Amino acid sequence: MIHDRDASRPVPLPYGSWPSPVTAGLVAGKTLTLSEVSAVGRTVYWLERRPAEGGRTALMRWTQAEGAHDAVPQDVDVGTRVHEYGGGAYAAGPHGVACSDRRTGQVWFLASGAALPHGMSAPGGQGPAVLLAGAEGLRFADLRLDPRSGMVLAVREDHRTGPEPQASLVALGSAAGAAGRVLVQGADFYASPALSPDGATLAWVEWNHPAMPWDATRLCVAPVLRGADGAIEAVEQPRVLAGANGAESLGEPRWTQDGRLLVVSDRAGAWGVWEVPLQPSAVPTDGGNAAESLRPYPAPEGEIGQPAWVFGQRSYMPLPDGGCLFLAVRDGAGQCVLRSAGGQTAPFAGHPEQCPVPMDDGGFAWLDAPPDGLPAVVVGSGTGSPTICVRRAAPPVLAVRDIACPVSLTFPVPGFSPNRDPGGDGAGSDAGSDADGLRGHAFFYPPTNAGFCGPEGERPPLIVQVHGGPTARAQDSFSFKVQWWTSRGFAVLDVNYGGSTGFGRAWRNRLLGQWGVVDVADCIAAARHVIEAGLVDANRVAIRGSSAGGMTVLVALAESGLFAAGVSLYGVTDLRALAQETHKFESRYLDGLIGPWPQAESVYLARSPLSVAGRITSPVLLLQGAEDKVVPPSQAHAMARALRAVGTPCHLREFPGEGHGFRRESTIRAALGEELAFYGRVFGFTPYQPEAEPESNPA
Repeated sequence: MIHDRDASRPVPLPYGSWPSPVTAGLVAGKTLTLSEVSAVGRTVYWLERRPAEGGRTALMRWTQAEGAHDAVPQDVDVGTRVHEYGGGAYAAGPHGVACSDRRTGQVWFLASGAALPHGMSAPGGQGPAVLLAGAEGLRFADLRLDPRSGMVLAVREDHRTGPEPQASLVALGSAAGAAGRVLVQGADFYASPALSPDGATLAWVEWNHPAMPWDATRLCVAPVLRGADGAIEAVEQPRVLAGANGAESLGEPRWTQDGRLLVVSDRAGAWGVWEVPLQPSAVPTDGGNAAESLRPYPAPEGEIGQPAWVFGQRSYMPLPDGGCLFLAVRDGAGQCVLRSAGGQTAPFAGHPEQCPVPMDDGGFAWLDAPPDGLPAVVVGSGTGSPTICVRRAAPPVLAVRDIACPVSLTFPVPGFSPNRDPGGDGAGSDAGSDADGLRGHAFFYPPTNAGFCGPEGERPPLIVQVHGGPTARAQDSFSFKVQWWTSRGFAVLDVNYGGSTGFGRAWRNRLLGQWGVVDVADCIAAARHVIEAGLVDANRVAIRGSSAGGMTVLVALAESGLFAAGVSLYGVTDLRALAQETHKFESRYLDGLIGPWPQAESVYLARSPLSVAGRITSPVLLLQGAEDKVVPPSQAHAMARALRAVGTPCHLREFPGEGHGFRRESTIRAALGEELAFYGRVFGFTPYQPEAEPESNPA
């Protein structure tokens, strides 16, 4: 996947100025974002986002005989804006694929067969296109095909009426109308519709404000009512099987081949897989308050589950032969484990980003995301025998010796009294003593480039990377967001601060009521830890983060003089405005992270970066999408004004047409160059400037 090359003796050059094989053209134009691998028989499908096509996402199809090709026309951008983050935008079956077009919200079914109607050019192997659903103000996600009727189950988000969009579970089909046939409604949110193998029972997950799906959800089931032709007409009265007490996070309901229902739950302190009794007599009347209402399912150690920021994730996968695959997180790193039908367990070969999916020939398909190689869609046995590379994220031009591999480390974290004033004196080195030996986790990446090294006796600059969410996690898989910096002579520290997932509910809950405190203190503690270990230059430390991580960046700059510079990409700056302006999915997120709105308005004010702008003295770079609906551009503009008013060097770069996260090649190129030049000015080096690279295909 990655070719090696002869390396001459490394040439000493100032850190940050190294010529790098990780070019802007490679990252921005030639690198595909691969995701959502699925398989039908021996056919593999996946999504790939292409910066060179304006950030368009294509649905791809592969067979060993035909190779890889587009499965939808070039004017279709496969995706969905449900919850703004999307996911589950397509579903594949034996007779074709259903997919959502991000630009229109329409859902199409493309059957195998003859040429496409409606003036659409036929992609390889795909035939007539049928419009299943779509109308102004409607969005669909988490698509699931019903093999019995050919209908598509989906989560629908209806923006046509009311102050906020209404959610429901719907069935889509030619007779269901443009809006679909509503099956379940009334909850604020729905996810993961799952039909039993016989098609008689529908399971799903739902939740209400102010909970987020990693806080409290309900697992529900209902019998399916079908017409004479097998079409899904409705469902009977739902039953809540678990989660009625509001004390656990449930997700990813899946059925085994023999009709047993499994679900992810954190009722034991960390997400794990449980078996759900379906007989009414076995279910407590309170909907599952008693722990014995679910039975632990045999699984490996580690946390098995993910925060539901997007639809369609797979933390485990029941197999047709009675075995099961699990994606478990231990010590911050993911490990895929195969349990056979007989109960034997063995590591799954490779580094799956999500649980692999079985194929008819006994093999698997998955997105392989190793720490030392480019992501790729592959098929194989999972036992270590050779795999077939179906699609790489980028050309194999990066040498092994140019790749920085993560070093997992822990560090002591500050403790906080439950009665500590959340708007008090900050979260720097004096924020508290070590919390009873509690330790945080981070991945450290040393500067790595086979051709170059730093001057003798000099330590490298450090970039502290703050993941978004904040309910997400730093991962050890290969990322150009890391390699872009390490190949130029920077060290990178990717921090799993309190609130990160993969470490159990207690670690996740450290951030409840403490956003802007615990996360900031943990990032400062992590940076101090590597400085004290002598790994980096204490005088050249920057901190960068996107979205929620951008807020942590700005508050950390105010709370500590440790950071010489900060970069916030579409970061939160005004918590009060965010509570009133953001989209439905996150509109009550801050109730848990900060406090109830508007009762806790004083805390919102105290924690906002805008309120502490006067204490920021280090230079700041703000990068923002002009069409961002999650963190509106007004937040970046307000922060820039506040910093300039107190004389703090600040530059704001706004990108037209970009939303929450950058998709276009021209934007990615410009943002990378802007940030590198910014560090050069602050740290006193001249970035290497190669000859201008042409864009792959300006869109």
